[in-house]
Amino acid sequence: MLLSEKGLKVQSQVEVPVLFKGKIIENAFRLDLLVENLIIVELKAVENILPVHEAQLLTYLKLTKKPKGILINFYSTNIFYNGQKTFITDEYSRLPKE
Repeated sequence: MLLSEKGLKVQSQVEVPVLFKGKIIENAFRLDLLVENLIIVELKAVENILPVHEAQLLTYLKLTKKPKGILINFYSTNIFYNGQKTFITDEYSRLPKE
């Protein structure tokens, strides 16, 4: 079932501009998915997740100040066991407690 069918707001290919030396660089990065304007989901299909893939997601989290990111690798026998990695930022601790 799709996330949007579960009632979640999902945006794909979200552009992230970057401010560099006083100038805005449009379309500098694109998030694969942004769920509920809180969670960045970066999708891969690679034999091994490399540090550069993790750095990419961490950069997105830092630039957008989002609290959580999930790196999902579809080149995996079991996505839930070894095909995903979750990252949280300091923003996570600032979320309202329910």
